[in-house]
Amino acid sequence: MSALTVLGVRPALAEGDPERGEAIGYTCLGCHGIAGYRNAYPSYRVPKLGGQKPAALAAALKAYRDQNRQHHTMQAQGAVLDDQDIEDIVAWLSRQGPPAKDDLDVGSVRGQEIAGDCVACHGTEGANATPAPPVLSGQHESYLRQALLQYKEGKRGDTVMSAFSAGLDQRDIDQLAAFYAAQEGLYTAGEGD
Repeated sequence: MSALTVLGVRPALAEGDPERGEAIGYTCLGCHGIAGYRNAYPSYRVPKLGGQKPAALAAALKAYRDQNRQHHTMQAQGAVLDDQDIEDIVAWLSRQGPPAKDDLDVGSVRGQEIAGDCVACHGTEGANATPAPPVLSGQHESYLRQALLQYKEGKRGDTVMSAFSAGLDQRDIDQLAAFYAAQEGLYTAGEGD
């Protein structure tokens, strides 16, 4: 054990420490590690974190910590995290492997048409190569619907997504969420361990 550790000072890590991330982020599995777990109010399935891009996970945690993204439980969880804690949790979540994939249907044709506008940022089928926008493929339909409604109502601070969702009606949101949920991609954290 180093003198810095004895004094309670962690050396800065070039990358997150997944073992430490598991120790401090294990409580995440209380919601995100239960397949189909639902947020109480409003009721929607909590997002799948397994397979999500590290930059998207870090951006979400920082937004909750900084009170820029609304969700009381996540804001409370994020309030105690520093940047290193977030890097460590992201390293742990990112190291998990995907579970076996099920066959999924292709979703609605209308959802696929609307998703054409999403490709520039999220890529084809919602799994892009750029670092920041989250993977959408395989996410819970109810979570995607809730996220789009929050963007549309200005409850999530993202100018691009707020502008995009402003033009969507409820039918568009439902079909877009169904399309991305039907794609192969994300999985419940902890399933791939």
